[in-house]
Amino acid sequence: MKTSCHFLLWVLIAANLLCSKESGAQNVVHLYTYKAENEALPTPARKERRVVFIGDSITEGWSKRQDPEFFADGRYIGRGISGEVTAQMLLRFRSDVLALQPAIVVIGGGTNDIALNLGDYNEDYTLGNIISMAELAKMHKIKVVLASVLPASRFPWRPEVTDAADKIASLNARIQAYARAHKIPYVDYYSAMVYGEDRSLNPAYQRDAVHPNKAGYKVMEALVEPFLK
Repeated sequence: MKTSCHFLLWVLIAANLLCSKESGAQNVVHLYTYKAENEALPTPARKERRVVFIGDSITEGWSKRQDPEFFADGRYIGRGISGEVTAQMLLRFRSDVLALQPAIVVIGGGTNDIALNLGDYNEDYTLGNIISMAELAKMHKIKVVLASVLPASRFPWRPEVTDAADKIASLNARIQAYARAHKIPYVDYYSAMVYGEDRSLNPAYQRDAVHPNKAGYKVMEALVEPFLK
């Protein structure tokens, strides 16, 4: 029964995304973005503590451009895709997380949901997608670390969103409450990186109001690594 329910979940998510007029082939491509890298990974050694970071452009920029050295020794694996919302992350969770058999997954997403990258924002749906990823990981005996959404007072590509700071704070409060209720580690990037009355991303840690620079990623690394050891 569990297997059939999970299969139905994936079918419903896929149908919702692929029927969206804003998605189309783009989402199909996302399912195979890391296909070659995933196939090249060996099965984890018996005591290996492989960690997968799944997310959006904040995770992708971390592992591919701003601080790839953090991922260089192979213990940490970045699986971020620019522009993705949490529903897209959930859709590829099997291939980009479960199939890699990590000991730990760090789940970070929600920025693009709030930025309306794939239609209207619904906080309940976004939180539900994050919870679904956590539940799937736990079912496969993968330890979960939930990450806060980074602060942002605006999205340069979506100027019509004028309440980003309020929505980010609200979503983070609910992610943290879920993590606490279920005894899941919560890494609070937000509190260490928020700046000013508008609750923007600290200028010392950012490139473009949303994405961290290397100094920002160093702050994030110092916060998350204690949960990975």
